[in-house]
Amino acid sequence: MKIIIVLLLISCSSFAAGIRGSKHDFSKNNWSEGELCKACHIPHGANAGRVDAPLWDHTLKTQTFTPYTIKTMKATVGQPDGLSKLCLSCHDGTVAIDSFNGLMGTSFMRSKIGPNLLKGQGHWKHPISIIYDSSLAVADTRLNDPAVKMTILGGTIKKDLLSNDKVQCTSCHDVHNDKGIGTLLRITENALCKTCHK
Repeated sequence: MKIIIVLLLISCSSFAAGIRGSKHDFSKNNWSEGELCKACHIPHGANAGRVDAPLWDHTLKTQTFTPYTIKTMKATVGQPDGLSKLCLSCHDGTVAIDSFNGLMGTSFMRSKIGPNLLKGQGHWKHPISIIYDSSLAVADTRLNDPAVKMTILGGTIKKDLLSNDKVQCTSCHDVHNDKGIGTLLRITENALCKTCHK
């Protein structure tokens, strides 16, 4: 048990460098008690079912969304799932940022995303939780093959940007801000779009 706690502290401190000062730095809010990881993670009593988000503690979203879709899109679109659902647990504006550890918070996002993902803000007009594989790239020739196309991160799109072969919020955004890009992007916006789109 001590090893797990030590690993968590090391992991949290390594993420802290990128999170500190970013839009995900809630350490100055009274409810965070000065902690960076507290809004999402807890060392004890975490949601064991979230294997894709270790030690997850934030209240999960149960809202139904109107997914983003357009007539020219070849992918099948359903409800947000996986890592995107975790992001939307704050960003949809109905679950408070400080809703964790069994508490119902009172601090909500000022600019929410959803429930209608067709009417998103800024760059949000992009499908999430869709399967992006080689067969989709064949069906939609405007897309690069994710199993072949390399990213500037060093691997293929499939390896570096997808989660279980799906485009999720985390395909574009890094919640821990490892790259230090102001908009929490994994790659600069222009390069990111050109990675998947021809």
